[in-house]
Amino acid sequence: MKKTLLLVDGSSYLYRAFHALPDLRNAKGQPTGALYGVISMLRRLPQDYKADYMACIFDAKGGTFRDDIYPEYKGHRPSMPDDLASQIEPIHQAVAALGWPVLSVSGVEADDIIGTLAHRATGLGVHTIISTGDKDLAQLVNEHVELVNTMNGGRQDIAGVIDKFGVRPDQIIDFLMLTGDAVDNIPGVNKVGPKTAAKWLNEYGSVDELVRNADKIKGVAGNNLREAIPNFDMTRQLITVKVDCDIPFLSNDLSDLTPKPQDTETLVRLYDEFGFRTWLRELTGDEERVPAQDSRVAADPPPAPVDADYDTVLDWKTFDTWLDLIKQADVVAVDTETTSLDPMQAKMVGISFAVAAGKACYIPVAHRGPDHVEQLSRPEVLERLRPWLEDAAAVKLLHNAKYDAHVFMNHGIRVAGIAEDTMLQAYVLESHRRVNLQELAERWLGRQGVSYESLCGKGAKQIGFDEVEVEKASFYGSEDADFTWQLHQALRPKVSAEGHLDDIYRLEVEVSDVLTTIERNGVKIDADVLARQSHEIGLQLQTLEAKAHELAGQPFNLNSPKQLGEILFDRMQLPVVRKTASGAPSTDEDVLTKLAQDYPLPQVLLEYRGLAKLKSTYTDKLPKMINPATGRVHTRYSQAAVITGRLASSDPNLQNIPVRTAEGRRVRTAFVAGQGKIVSADYSQIELRVMAHVSGDEGLQKAFAEGQDIHRATAAEIFNVALDAVTADQRRSAKAINFGLIYGMGEFGLASALGITRDAAKSYIDRYFSRYPGVARYMEETRAKAHEQGYVETVFGRRLWLPDIKGSKGPRRAGAERAAINAPMQGTAADLIKKAMVAVQRWIVAEKLATLMVMQVHDELVFEVPENEVDVLVSQLPGLMCNVAQLAVPLVAEVGVGPNWEQAH
Repeated sequence: MKKTLLLVDGSSYLYRAFHALPDLRNAKGQPTGALYGVISMLRRLPQDYKADYMACIFDAKGGTFRDDIYPEYKGHRPSMPDDLASQIEPIHQAVAALGWPVLSVSGVEADDIIGTLAHRATGLGVHTIISTGDKDLAQLVNEHVELVNTMNGGRQDIAGVIDKFGVRPDQIIDFLMLTGDAVDNIPGVNKVGPKTAAKWLNEYGSVDELVRNADKIKGVAGNNLREAIPNFDMTRQLITVKVDCDIPFLSNDLSDLTPKPQDTETLVRLYDEFGFRTWLRELTGDEERVPAQDSRVAADPPPAPVDADYDTVLDWKTFDTWLDLIKQADVVAVDTETTSLDPMQAKMVGISFAVAAGKACYIPVAHRGPDHVEQLSRPEVLERLRPWLEDAAAVKLLHNAKYDAHVFMNHGIRVAGIAEDTMLQAYVLESHRRVNLQELAERWLGRQGVSYESLCGKGAKQIGFDEVEVEKASFYGSEDADFTWQLHQALRPKVSAEGHLDDIYRLEVEVSDVLTTIERNGVKIDADVLARQSHEIGLQLQTLEAKAHELAGQPFNLNSPKQLGEILFDRMQLPVVRKTASGAPSTDEDVLTKLAQDYPLPQVLLEYRGLAKLKSTYTDKLPKMINPATGRVHTRYSQAAVITGRLASSDPNLQNIPVRTAEGRRVRTAFVAGQGKIVSADYSQIELRVMAHVSGDEGLQKAFAEGQDIHRATAAEIFNVALDAVTADQRRSAKAINFGLIYGMGEFGLASALGITRDAAKSYIDRYFSRYPGVARYMEETRAKAHEQGYVETVFGRRLWLPDIKGSKGPRRAGAERAAINAPMQGTAADLIKKAMVAVQRWIVAEKLATLMVMQVHDELVFEVPENEVDVLVSQLPGLMCNVAQLAVPLVAEVGVGPNWEQAH
């Protein structure tokens, strides 16, 4: 079996851990966050990636050869914060004590040592995995080397690099030469970002070839390219990772990188000194051991960890004791363990409760593991819990309550009194960060819990939770409830302290309940309609295949890149646009699109691929997703996945059903009513209306107040013509500007969208801002505010964090600035549709209607309505949706009715 070398970019991760974790400190006030983060990662990595050799590499003190080449190298980087500098030596000690060989070499960077070791390993037939957050190391990726990012779970092989950057690994050096690296103060081509760099490299293959064709690059981009050419030799040296460093103290056969025995004595000292309670107890085996310096968050310490008092409930006497505790508690954390991640299919394996920090229990009800523990009856447990679960006055606290609510409903119980949800608390506080329970516990409590994978395993060998030994499952389930309870104590006061955030949080809790109803309702799919569409698309594909064979002059497999490449580039001698990582001519969509401008076969292939994807993704797949018990499709809405507050839909993704082609729109005709009609209601031009509100621009507000066609009104202003004299082309240009500015589009983007020169695009934008000065003022003030506070807000106070607005430079900061302009519009629209969902569902319940809310897609609500309720829905929905808030311009909701979604929309 091929051996593996695991390399960790220690310098990259200690900075990332320092900035990612809260201000963790021990009782003496010493910072511990970076130390905790690095240790956590290095404890976990060897479990995730079984390696024969491994090393953690850090930058050495002092300058490197790159400083000699370019004195301004990394010149913009601030000096290392004192709170991080004080943790460097303990980090090095801890890494070595964990058994990791630690390397640093003067005169070169950690990247160069990593590159050298990876190159050396390849020569020895050893596969290399590099754990890093540094994009520069993507240049090392090949069939023998891959990258993993432990902080976000990302993994990059050759295909992964292409997917992320749009270029091959062997083009990364050229890619960075064009974009530059703002973090390291390496100059690139002025105003050239990743998209342009990838476009040029895909067209010309390399910087050298691009330079030879520099005169063909027109406009400002071409001028900037030609001005940058004298720097290219220098930037290539700065960016290129060395693979031939002299590492004098290391043998050539990697034997010095064999994992070392753990130095328990040093680890105990460090864990004790820096207050890592759980690790100290784990290492010493002493459950009573308390570190001398318990870890805290200095500015705002979370509840102190307490000794866990967890019960496994296996008899009715213990059950009754806990039921009394639950009834007496002011707030109870509830969590379920189940057989499936699919909330509609999941069956309960166990249920846990927490009533105080460290005070929790687990009731196993359906474990079938090898320990054969006798458990209480699931039906009887649920019946005895039913009165409390269904009591709206009994305050319940959950993490991702929507999932657990479904699980209880699967067993006939509609839980009431779900007043708090720690997932949503974390989301409204930090919408840009992950909100799973384990990461929140580490971030806010300084606690690292038992992982699901450690109990159930991974991949093909993973077992179900019902097969886990009861004792282990009990600790895991109790800990989840305990963490939820303690997180509530840490997070809820922070949410409450901010009035607007508290309002947003209360809205999210209400939305969670509505989404549970929508998901439970599901939407009816006419499988026969989709089957006919699949059949028709199949016939079209056959026709296109025959046409492709005719154009090629022989039969071939249209789905085989190899055969397609042979036809296009060997037989037909079409020009090679770009090559794959293996050196073969590429036949991807971008290549075919370019070739289709001049050749008929690529046109046919593109049409074939589009229809084939539609068939496999929708017309074939949707019928298979129909729940056999309900006869409906039940999507899942992720409520805490998008920074702006929008919902994300999956399994199936209802938000991505194509509507730009006739074939795509036909898919919506299969979404039908189980009873009566489909009614669709959506906000009209909601984001433009929000722009008019937040900008305070009188011209925009006047156009909306008078009910004008906003694009025609904008065209009249920009082109200085009467409303009735606006041409179709002028309206199209105005529409592109109206929507483009919302998404931060500049003159280059507008020029591309309209097929005009950049000068013309700039003229349009200048005229727009002169007619709508409030918009220009809003955009400038919003950018400034985003830079100042790191976030922007919706009209209703939702915070939309922009991690790249501070510290980042170049394309990342520019992207964050564009997001700062758009996020308040998109976020306010998300708030409005959520408010509408709550208001409409309340009305449906109050009026005791049989109408079902079955989908929420972007700014649209979709209902299944009995015939006798259609008229009342059509008459009441606009008012219900438009009265959830008062903006400076009127809200408009348009309602449609039809036998299916397409005809109602």
